[in-house]
Amino acid sequence: MAKRFPQNNNETFNSLSPTAAGDAPKPRLLDQVRNCIRRRHYSIRTEQTYVDWIKRYIYFHKKQHPEDMDENHITDFLNYLAVDRKVASSTQNQALCALVFLYRHVLKKDLPQFENLIHAKRPSKLPVVFTREEVRDILLQLEGVTWIMGQLLYGAGLRVMECVRLRIKDIDFGYRQITVRDGKGHKDRITMLPVIIVEPLKRHLEKTKKAHELDLEAGFGKVFLPYALERKYPHANKSWDWQYVFPASRRSIDPRSGAEQRHHLSEAVLQRAIKKAIKTNNISKPGSCHSMRHSFATHLLESGYDIRTVQELLGHKDVSTTMIYTHVLNKGGKGVQSPSDTLFQDA
Repeated sequence: MAKRFPQNNNETFNSLSPTAAGDAPKPRLLDQVRNCIRRRHYSIRTEQTYVDWIKRYIYFHKKQHPEDMDENHITDFLNYLAVDRKVASSTQNQALCALVFLYRHVLKKDLPQFENLIHAKRPSKLPVVFTREEVRDILLQLEGVTWIMGQLLYGAGLRVMECVRLRIKDIDFGYRQITVRDGKGHKDRITMLPVIIVEPLKRHLEKTKKAHELDLEAGFGKVFLPYALERKYPHANKSWDWQYVFPASRRSIDPRSGAEQRHHLSEAVLQRAIKKAIKTNNISKPGSCHSMRHSFATHLLESGYDIRTVQELLGHKDVSTTMIYTHVLNKGGKGVQSPSDTLFQDA
């Protein structure tokens, strides 16, 4: 068994794409995987993750072709991840999803035992929630673009990727609202635009527009468009409405199209800023950007807003997901008063 997976391997996997004599050569296995993923409009991150797990699976079994392997090989690989590598349950399930996708959608091989493959059970964890004072202290440590983005995480309940992927057309200053497009579960939703960031955001967009105009003068100015919109609206990728609210400081090469264009700001910029702010304020909670979203939901419930309203703002499919935030309203111990606090009351 392989004990170590190569991190950067440029093998072409030609041997993993057998063709019959006289037939046109098939695309390489991993290219078939990529094509299948793109037909389903999965994100590029999902594509990269699935391809990586399939590579690891093949290397683990000494480069056997997946066609020649079955559910027992998948089980061996998953057991190796759990027992030897001690990966988290979410990581193990991610690997399983990648392999099920490979066999079902690429190799068209619905293994009979797929239904019996067990997803690792994720431990039930309560969300990390900051107090209002902790949120204030964190936001005071941010400045410029990261301050605006931090306010959107806490003030609008955005996920970090929803924040960095915002487009100009998604901001409605008139109605003070934000439209989150293609969020988790490929769903759209509307949330509020915090009044506190309206003027700073307008000033930021003025600078962003000037940078976009300079890109256009230099012969660039394009931005990534989802699905087939670039073919349907040939000039939309250069229009101001489709530009990112938080663009990257430099242009880059799109990994799929090969075009030089300006992508959105890396989420790592905001993640590092939030982590630094937490550390600077000596907050002992293991918080992150997502903790700002947890705090948004919890503080709304504390203020008396209906849980269904909070569910819609968060974009949760089921209200039971939103219910997890109600644990904080019980003030610890499910609202039960400690016997230590009543021991001497009647003395």
